[in-house]
Amino acid sequence: MNRPSTHWRERDPAALPRALLTAILLLLLWPGLQLTEFRPQNLFSGDNLNTMGRFLSGFWPPASDAEFLHLLARATLETLAMATAGMALALILAIPAALAATRALSVSTLLSGRAHWLGRLLRYPVRMLLIVLRSIPEIVWALLFVRAVGLGPTAGVLAIAITYSGMLGKVYAEILESVDQAPARALLQSGSSRIAAFFYGLLPNAAQELTSYSLYRWECAVRASVVMGFVGAGGLGQMIDLSIRMFAGGEVVSILLTFLLLVLVADQISLYLRRRLA
Repeated sequence: MNRPSTHWRERDPAALPRALLTAILLLLLWPGLQLTEFRPQNLFSGDNLNTMGRFLSGFWPPASDAEFLHLLARATLETLAMATAGMALALILAIPAALAATRALSVSTLLSGRAHWLGRLLRYPVRMLLIVLRSIPEIVWALLFVRAVGLGPTAGVLAIAITYSGMLGKVYAEILESVDQAPARALLQSGSSRIAAFFYGLLPNAAQELTSYSLYRWECAVRASVVMGFVGAGGLGQMIDLSIRMFAGGEVVSILLTFLLLVLVADQISLYLRRRLA
């Protein structure tokens, strides 16, 4: 005996809402594609394929002469140092800003569950400062600092420090607010200072998440260091810019392969440290 077929609404009651949501998203996406003149089919036209083929043929073989490899090694170390130094300065700015902006160390919030109006008023300027710092892309800061301090990695270090201090400060404050507040509340009720409540009540619960996000941001800083080189901030990005201007495709490939290796190494270092801290 054949079973009667089950209606699709009975099999999946959420099918119709999902279909409607998908249709709405497509309708919203279509004007954006038209506004940006997105035409992927143009990439596969005959003339464009021939032009791209001739262009890509100049990227092989990769450059491997001794003088170029020496410059490449120096630029790689410069990029890595730029990212690390920028992150170190960003941490110096972000940690106190996060402690000042978070509600997790508010005595009124911890003890009564509601933040006092004075505390909210004092935290607001710090939060606004963090918004301003992270709202301007690091490449814009790099362009400004190149004009101020000249070409070189100093501009990149300062750009990363400013932008990433805003990002780190915001996320650090949110992480501290998301962990269990009971240990910090117990310390404050027993007469401990807010510094003690932070180090012994909040930090142990938030340490792994704070470290994981910091390592992720360091990986992002390595990639950002390359991008900022295009505006004169040194490192691999500046080498790519110069090689492209001179139509040295082999040098560009060597630099890109080195950058890929650098990102892979940074990812492995980050993964190792996360596992050690888990």
